[in-house]
Amino acid sequence: MPMTWPGLRLSTCGTSCFKWRGSAEMCGLIALLGASSSTFALETLQPALTYMHRRDPDAEGTWQEPGVWLGHRRLSILDLDIRSNQPLHSACGRYVIVFNGEIYNYRALRGELVAAGVPLHTTSDTEVILELFAHDGAAVLPRLRCMFAFVIWDRTARHAFAARDPYGIKPLYWAHTADGVLLASQVRALLDTGQVSRAPCARGQAGFWLLGSVPEPHTWYQAIQALPAGHCAWIDEGRMGSPQRWWDVAAAWRDAPDTLRPAAEVRERVRTALRASLAAHLVADVPVGLFLSGGIDSGALAGLMVEAGAQNLQGITISYDEFACTHADEAPVAASLAAHYGISHHVNRVTREEFAADLPRILAAMDLPSVDGINTWYATKAVAELELKVVVSDVGGSELFQGYSSFQQLPRLVTAWGPASRVPGAMSLARAAMGWQARHSGNARWGQMPDWARTMAGAWWLRRGLYAPADLPALMGPELAAEVLQGFSPDAWVGQMSGALAADGRLAVGQIESTTYLRNQLLPDSDWASMDHSVELRTPLVDAWLLRDMQPLLGAFSQFPHKRLLAEAITRSLPEILINRTKTGFGIPVQAWLSQMGKTGCEAGPSNAWAREVSRVYEGGKL
Repeated sequence: MPMTWPGLRLSTCGTSCFKWRGSAEMCGLIALLGASSSTFALETLQPALTYMHRRDPDAEGTWQEPGVWLGHRRLSILDLDIRSNQPLHSACGRYVIVFNGEIYNYRALRGELVAAGVPLHTTSDTEVILELFAHDGAAVLPRLRCMFAFVIWDRTARHAFAARDPYGIKPLYWAHTADGVLLASQVRALLDTGQVSRAPCARGQAGFWLLGSVPEPHTWYQAIQALPAGHCAWIDEGRMGSPQRWWDVAAAWRDAPDTLRPAAEVRERVRTALRASLAAHLVADVPVGLFLSGGIDSGALAGLMVEAGAQNLQGITISYDEFACTHADEAPVAASLAAHYGISHHVNRVTREEFAADLPRILAAMDLPSVDGINTWYATKAVAELELKVVVSDVGGSELFQGYSSFQQLPRLVTAWGPASRVPGAMSLARAAMGWQARHSGNARWGQMPDWARTMAGAWWLRRGLYAPADLPALMGPELAAEVLQGFSPDAWVGQMSGALAADGRLAVGQIESTTYLRNQLLPDSDWASMDHSVELRTPLVDAWLLRDMQPLLGAFSQFPHKRLLAEAITRSLPEILINRTKTGFGIPVQAWLSQMGKTGCEAGPSNAWAREVSRVYEGGKL
């Protein structure tokens, strides 16, 4: 991960004002890139573009030349100028772009282009990135504070460049076809062309059953892959080149110093970095929504946004009858928080009947199988009902500020089990005891504890795992499972996703959580769930520049348990009831709902029940 960049200029208006930075737009893209001799039927591509209409309802555009077809759908936040519609051409006419996302620091970058005499015809960040690429090529990527996925076609060299943001906030999938490389913002869009095989991907499907989400670069289908987060690739003569990493989130954790620092220094540097990230992610002159829960993460964002002068801030909380008058009901605490900061507060109470009616649409919107996402879908549904187009999410706070219990528990677990292998007879006794526990509890993962809990990757797998590897033949069929089970080890799986782990236990947990659970589940779920309601979801706590600024301090976060550091970033303190409240998560009573709806397989647990329901739809060919 780059720590310094020559010529880099941060764009911020400070923390006491907001200034609109031009057009913001979230989009869906599709591209077919073949050889100049390639021919293809346009009628196979239009359905894929049409499929993304809910994601981006404001405009649609296409462009083609021999062997190339680019399509784009646009969700405009402010700028409705048709000159900003895509595909967009560079001033020189050589490059054409389809872009999904936002460049938060584009005003400063635009100023550089203007100073250099580059003619600009729109106020969009899309034009800025296109002209920067025309001058600097791929070297422009580390200069972007961003969430994005884009494809740029070079009409002269007849090759294309594709790239994705550091965390993978915005998706980009690709497949080889008879006509060339097909890329799109959604897996379903690729399938809708009718040119991509639906043959199953063993590793992708196993990842869903084992961990609750499909690990990139895999998908549910063998023929489709994700361009990995923080990677770019060249497409030449209808073939995708090997993806190259241009940013490494895992390395930020792995290389962070595991040293303590003066508490006052840590607080001040974190406060400064948070304010800069929030200023970059906010827009003005339009009401902005905020997911408001009973947790420190959203409470801290609320306080920081109010401190920064946000106007018309709308707090959105989801509540359920099943949680009423229990600790799991976040509405009362969220209401207290909203009153504390003077935020307009909206509580959307979701019932089982509403869930039953919405279930087909939820499953249709889910681009890849996941055991999560329902909560975000309902939260952004509430945002859309308030006629808001932008919402701020606190996703990523528990990873960055080390708030999960795993940050404390897993290092202790490894410390406890690691020496057992060196004691004669201890492992045999432990395997027998844990095997008995596995048989009598019905949870096969107990049987893995003696062998897996000795490494950080194995201990993490025991905590995050949904089903055990031994369950795979029954879940996905013996043939497909056999491809995964041969030589299976959690260390190898985690290694593929996270790379070599940090030596410090807490930093290793942060590295794993950021490159697995956050990357493969929370961020993809945030994208499909929000875009199904045509809502732009922004993530100021999932920001590569924020991680860069905090990286030297990550080892010192252990001085601030329970995300105290995040809570202390606000000048006006959070209410004590929020700081001292036990973490509940962003829960939903899906197990009870599915059971009441007569669905089978609900006895294993909420995530297991939802996994089985999702798989029924995917494997039944209903999507």
